[in-house]
Amino acid sequence: MSDAMLIFLVLGAVVILGVIAYNMYQENKYRQQVRAQFGHSDKDALLEKQTRSVRDGRLPGHQPKSEPVKKLREKDISELPTEDMFDQMAAAAAKAEQKSQKQGSRKAAANRQDVEIEMEEDSFGAAFSLDLDAELEKEAKQGRGFKFKKVEVPVPSQTKVKNKKELLLDLDDMVHQQLPWFNHNFDYMAYISLREPQELHALPRFAGRHRFQIAGCTMDDRWQIAEPIPSVYYQGFVVGLQAISRNGLATTQELERFGEQVNHFAEQLDAGLLLMDVPSFLDTARPLDELCERVDQTIAIHLVSRGSISGVELRNVLENSDFRLGHDGAFHLQDDNGEPLFSIVTVDGSPFTASLLSSQAYRGFSMLFDITRVPAGEKYFNRFMDIAVNFSGSLGLDLVDDNMNQLSPEWLKNVRSFVLARQEEMKKVGIEPGRDLAVRLFS
Repeated sequence: MSDAMLIFLVLGAVVILGVIAYNMYQENKYRQQVRAQFGHSDKDALLEKQTRSVRDGRLPGHQPKSEPVKKLREKDISELPTEDMFDQMAAAAAKAEQKSQKQGSRKAAANRQDVEIEMEEDSFGAAFSLDLDAELEKEAKQGRGFKFKKVEVPVPSQTKVKNKKELLLDLDDMVHQQLPWFNHNFDYMAYISLREPQELHALPRFAGRHRFQIAGCTMDDRWQIAEPIPSVYYQGFVVGLQAISRNGLATTQELERFGEQVNHFAEQLDAGLLLMDVPSFLDTARPLDELCERVDQTIAIHLVSRGSISGVELRNVLENSDFRLGHDGAFHLQDDNGEPLFSIVTVDGSPFTASLLSSQAYRGFSMLFDITRVPAGEKYFNRFMDIAVNFSGSLGLDLVDDNMNQLSPEWLKNVRSFVLARQEEMKKVGIEPGRDLAVRLFS
């Protein structure tokens, strides 16, 4: 072999090695870019990213980049309630209750801070070894856990009747009214009885982070949502503050502040007022709020491209699958009743807009499954995954976790089990996922 031929072989080998090295560099660079969007490689994607708490009322994927610490309350799904955990919580609660009784202060008992207990599971699969039915049965036998019961007579804490003129409605009788717009398990109630029929000239404004509704009793003793309609006279009103939502449970201070505002409204009407007792109401609402916080989770899977996707192509594919762009900057697939079923958001938290979709490309997107808002049943999760697989095929995308690992059958099995367990937990206390009550509590 001549020296020239040897030189050519060496140069050829160098070129081949250079191409291989360059490809490895590009691959590593791509992985780093996607990881920067989805998370860090030293975190378990399933435990820390695929399930997200949405109790603060914001959609996953729509968080400002300038506030990384204020992300959604991401919870480790291995932190499922165990018997030991409930025993510790019960013991702590009993100790705090004994202390409050010695002090003779019911208000202090209502304001005591909850004891946070953290635990770790060895693996995600181990978390699902818990028998949900057995755990709930044990809780019921031992007096733990929440039971969705009817509260017929709220305990009054304040009754104000300054004027001696007779009220049109008896305040105690108003408490017994079963109105379809309110639930005494999580609505803090205020009852207002007028002394003479009055029109409602304008709806009151009550400051606070929780929603409220006002029902009024007309002169023919018919209850309806109160509206400022001319020539419609009312005998009294019932105001309900929804104290449980994705904003969390209303505090004692918030309920007292609401009572002050309702009292001012009643004084303007020269009416009598009755308020629910705050500590008694919180004793009823707190277990329900704890359950809501535990089940309020969103499953997220990511579809990413090794290159980029045209926004026009992306929108066409999504809309051909009946997803529609909403005012919140996300695509939603609606159910037969027009309620959002599944959602699609950008991977970097920016909103989808018509102008951006027509002018820029995307690296991928995330599909969201809200456990509390999707009707219960395995078929819905299967449909969710079928849609994701179809998008993966039509757009040439990879279904991956935060570490750029393709989703495995074991991953799908574990997540499906988690979804069904949480929805079953909701159903056992009378909250049907996707129905009116769930919509109220998880919005």
